[in-house]
Amino acid sequence: MRKTTLALCTFLSAMIFWNCGTSGSDNRSVSIVESIDSLPDVLPGNRSDQVRINLRQEAALRFSELQLPCSVKEWESYRIQLKNMVLKSAGVVIDHQLPLNIREKGSIKMKGYVIKKITFQTRPQVYATANLYIPDGKGPFPAVINMLGHWVKGKIDTTGPQAVGHSLALNGYVCLTIDPWGAGERGTKHGIYEYHGANLGASLMNIGEPLIGIQISDNMRGMDLLCSLPYVIAANIGATGASGGGNQTMWLAATDERVKASVPVVSVGSFESYIMESNCICELLIDGLTFTEEAGILALSRAPLIINHNKDSNPTFFPGEMLRSFSNARQLFKLAGKENDISYRLFDLPHGYMAEDREAMLGWFDLHLKGIGSGAPKKEIPFEQLPEEKLLVFPEGERDADVVSTDEYCRQKGNELRSNYLNKKSFDTEQKKKELKNILRINEKLALNKEYKYTSAGGWDRIALETSDKLLLPLLFLAPADESLGYVIVCNAGGKKNISLSLINDLKKKGSGIVVVDLSGTGELTSTSSVSYDNATGKLHTQSRAELWLGRTVLGEWVKELDLVSQFLYTRYKAQKVSIDGSKEAGLAGLFLGALDGKIDKIFLRDSPVSYLFDNRESVNFFSMGIFLPDFLKWGDVSLAAALSGKNITFINPVTMSGRGLDGDRLREFQTEFDNVSRLCGNIGKTSLQ
Repeated sequence: MRKTTLALCTFLSAMIFWNCGTSGSDNRSVSIVESIDSLPDVLPGNRSDQVRINLRQEAALRFSELQLPCSVKEWESYRIQLKNMVLKSAGVVIDHQLPLNIREKGSIKMKGYVIKKITFQTRPQVYATANLYIPDGKGPFPAVINMLGHWVKGKIDTTGPQAVGHSLALNGYVCLTIDPWGAGERGTKHGIYEYHGANLGASLMNIGEPLIGIQISDNMRGMDLLCSLPYVIAANIGATGASGGGNQTMWLAATDERVKASVPVVSVGSFESYIMESNCICELLIDGLTFTEEAGILALSRAPLIINHNKDSNPTFFPGEMLRSFSNARQLFKLAGKENDISYRLFDLPHGYMAEDREAMLGWFDLHLKGIGSGAPKKEIPFEQLPEEKLLVFPEGERDADVVSTDEYCRQKGNELRSNYLNKKSFDTEQKKKELKNILRINEKLALNKEYKYTSAGGWDRIALETSDKLLLPLLFLAPADESLGYVIVCNAGGKKNISLSLINDLKKKGSGIVVVDLSGTGELTSTSSVSYDNATGKLHTQSRAELWLGRTVLGEWVKELDLVSQFLYTRYKAQKVSIDGSKEAGLAGLFLGALDGKIDKIFLRDSPVSYLFDNRESVNFFSMGIFLPDFLKWGDVSLAAALSGKNITFINPVTMSGRGLDGDRLREFQTEFDNVSRLCGNIGKTSLQ
């Protein structure tokens, strides 16, 4: 009986709301609106994951389109172009002439070898921590650079990284094991181990130095170090690593011809398989699937042995995906008469770097770095692993200041870029608009394929717009009390369920036409298959990486979607004016649309950032990964986007990139910045920070 009564009350409330919402009167009931869920769903329940399906289909097409050359002559020409494209997309910054300044912080004598605890300079005033394993004897020895994946303790971890160094040293190889950027002893606070990816690692994109590129340059500097050692045979250096470290192995071998042989472990699949699956931001090559598949990267390597595991839980690294890339790359090795220089091994193991992997690695390096054996697995010499703390370069909490963490680097570089930007005396506004469009990766406008109308619910007309990229955009529609009042497009980075009812009620009181839209990846367009992974790594982690692989950005897609909705209102409903009210990242999308000459009247941003400057590690997940834009701070900042729009813009509760509120002097500083940049751009609009 109780359930029946509740259902009846809900029905009656909805009917009353329907009558109030469609009467055409300006006096619509606020109390009733607040008593029910005023924002119903548009699309049917149990629907397919539109975002995943669309992105996966596009990736499958790219795999088929991105064919490798069919002759050695064509390949020799293309390989140089491909390598340069990789270096550019990865944002690799390297200075081989920069002094290494190797500092030895301690050493450990083992039976048959010694381990040195060192730091060395990878960028100006930026140092990496590493362990250097050196066999007893005069040498010279072949060497191997050992790159690590997502062992948060880095080089000291006993479940993989340590073992590789011990085993190589006992078999006559110098081994350099580096803490990856942001992991091990290179995290935010020394002694506190953290994941280097997610929003923290993605923050590097804003300063134009993606995590993948920083790692490539770090590892190139590791190669510089090995080549500088008198007891290393510089012509005989290999590279290895597992998982994310295997990914680094592949990229280093493809971009640094000093790597004579490589063994990437549980890391090779296909770039197609990366799309909408669980990978780290350190494994993202921005725009990668616009010009190459993984086979092309493997083909750039000199002698790769690829190892995958049958029991790997990550679909990206399933043996079947690896074999697709291996087979395509092998054709080029075969054409060059070097088909024996590429091979693979499969082991019936879970994800990791195990004894079987190390034995296969030793046999392969013996053949290609020492010129002995057949390349078959070699029995490992037993070794002793050390307590993890013994391999630390620094006592806990006593790290040198020049071992720079991600947050420090982002803040330092961001301030440098903003200083250059704020010292500009003028801007070429048309050029800046073109550059912003490129940063957002907007290459075309969306077209409207079809409009679908559903039965009304809760006083809202329910509409779905089928876009030219086969996405159904759900809209809740309410006509204005007077056509002259125009429409307000309301959007929220968390979807319509996160839109405040008080905002809707305020707009209704004013008589504004209201269109509520769920942008791709939000609300009804959330990728349901990505939720569990994104819960651990941050909202829109999976979709954002996929878009960037395919040469787009989440914000760029949202700009296109908002533009489509506004054009729909102008053409279908003859709107006299259209404004945008967006929360968090969705507010930025509205601002960027205004900056790119979208036909927008006013723009309201709620809880949106006034600058892309990194400011706080602890609350780095306030925004989703969709907010990050490669090279944005090299272009300018939010104040420039506002100035380019020429619109009246209101920031309500403006925040920093970590979601911290602004008040007092800090708020006034940003208001002055917005005013100054607006003046330099000749903007007739006004930006207000409230």
